[in-house]
Amino acid sequence: MNILTINLLASSLVFWVTARIYLFPELKRLDPRSVLVPILLLHALRHLGLMFLASGAIYSGIPTEFTYPAAFGDLLASVLALAALLAVRRNARSGHALVWMFNVEGSVDLLVAIALATFYDAAPYMGAAYWIPAFWVPVLLVTHYIVFVLLWTPWPRHAPESDSVAL
Repeated sequence: MNILTINLLASSLVFWVTARIYLFPELKRLDPRSVLVPILLLHALRHLGLMFLASGAIYSGIPTEFTYPAAFGDLLASVLALAALLAVRRNARSGHALVWMFNVEGSVDLLVAIALATFYDAAPYMGAAYWIPAFWVPVLLVTHYIVFVLLWTPWPRHAPESDSVAL
């Protein structure tokens, strides 16, 4: 087992334990939308996965079979997170569906990126981008799980969708 795999697993465990201690006991009393907003904001930063395409952030020789799917999968997850965030904040009817789209695509993207990084042995070429799978991916995995839990929870009905675009 390589060090990156240990970092990914250990960080995932820490974030999972944190969620179990601080979030899950409160989940039943919280409006799912209020939990989703910070998670969607976090995932809106997934454009940072484009770092896998930036020379200086990665070492020469990193397999493109990993970098392109990882970078553009993250970019798509970022765009979907922003769309879902706008819909959730506006209480739009499309909010639930957009959160599903974001969460499925984002989860699959992470699992594919982990598999491709492992298969193509991308870890030695990560360079400064090493923090993404060692720290960032575990946070994203745990928050995707939380979103799946929220998606299976009935959302309370609120006032109809507003015409304003305020966040």
